[in-house]
Amino acid sequence: MTFCLSVLRTSFAGAAVLGMLATSTAAFAQDHSGHPAENPAKTPAMTMSPSMAMKPAAAASGPQFKVGDLVVTAPWSRATPKGAKIGAGYLTIRNNGTAPDKLLGVDTEVAGKADVHEMSMKDGVMHMRPLTGGVVIAPGKSVTLSPSGFHLMLMDLKKPLEQGQSFDATLRFEKAGPLQVKFQVGGIGAASAPKN
Repeated sequence: MTFCLSVLRTSFAGAAVLGMLATSTAAFAQDHSGHPAENPAKTPAMTMSPSMAMKPAAAASGPQFKVGDLVVTAPWSRATPKGAKIGAGYLTIRNNGTAPDKLLGVDTEVAGKADVHEMSMKDGVMHMRPLTGGVVIAPGKSVTLSPSGFHLMLMDLKKPLEQGQSFDATLRFEKAGPLQVKFQVGGIGAASAPKN
């Protein structure tokens, strides 16, 4: 998906479009069909830097799930409009160990397919792409998957995600292995995890 943000930044409707981007079926279709994709075999694993949403563990609050040295906090998603086939998941991962680990993917019964995606800005244009190499969580650091950066893209939703409900998913880590988590669903356009 590629579009110019200058018009979107100047209006309330534009802010709503940006807020709902992860749930927009049309945006997904525009991004993932009809445009040449980058060579997925050459897509490297991404390592988070401080400017790319690393936050201390104290910044995240909510339900916690643990596997090995990893702590996943506050998995959440946004509600989707009726008929939408795309949703997204967000969370914070803290690595309390001495070695890096990597989030490789996610499995969930609410979607036909789920991937780790990256959203970035280049020359005023927003780009979204799957990360085939996963997201590295450095030792002693946290990685936050959020609406404006790395996120879990839930494709071919089997039913709408409804505010106030939850769904189960399994996160797949390179070293720590699988971790079952529960995503809480907030409102359409929510900016953070719901307060339950």
